[in-house]
Amino acid sequence: MNLLEELKRLNPKDPGSWPWVIKLSALAALLVAIVFAGAFLDWQDQWEALNKAKGEEEKLKETYLAKKKDAVNLDIYRQQLKDIEQSFGALLKQLPNKSDMDALLIDINQAGLGRGLQFELFKPAASETVTEFYAELPITVKVTGSYHDIGAFASDISQLPRIVTLNDISIAPGGKGDLVLDATAKTFRYLDENEVAKQKKPAAAPKPAAGGKK
Repeated sequence: MNLLEELKRLNPKDPGSWPWVIKLSALAALLVAIVFAGAFLDWQDQWEALNKAKGEEEKLKETYLAKKKDAVNLDIYRQQLKDIEQSFGALLKQLPNKSDMDALLIDINQAGLGRGLQFELFKPAASETVTEFYAELPITVKVTGSYHDIGAFASDISQLPRIVTLNDISIAPGGKGDLVLDATAKTFRYLDENEVAKQKKPAAAPKPAAGGKK
């Protein structure tokens, strides 16, 4: 009698009388069915939660290692911050305040006159360009003089105790062997506390036009 005939003769109401091979096969099939049913009906959410927890664990480990590294290098970071603050303070001292601006303009003018240059134009802009922490004042400059005097003037400008830059430089031949320098000298000053607060203050919302819809 083959296996197919034995299956046909089985009494489903009396599994205890089944041959042991068929019993084991049935139990194995039932176990597989239970496992698959559990995986799709119940365990799938648990697996997703487990994978999510593993991902969070990895992130926490990375965060821990990063903070541990920062803690180990804390003294180095403090020293770097101290160095940056000192450098910033040194740079800040090179920026004049409002009361120093007039003196700085005189210094620029005197730097040219001291080199024997003739000023044909020395015109500060009507208004400053204000950023978050400093203001920039461009000055249109046009001077006439020898090549060496103009070079010495540019060098003197770079050595002023306050920050002054020469921009948009143009040099053209002038009369009697002289050269004509056209440039924009930019000076910078730091904003006082009131000006900084004003820059950080958000702009007021525009008021609705009269007679508009409500």
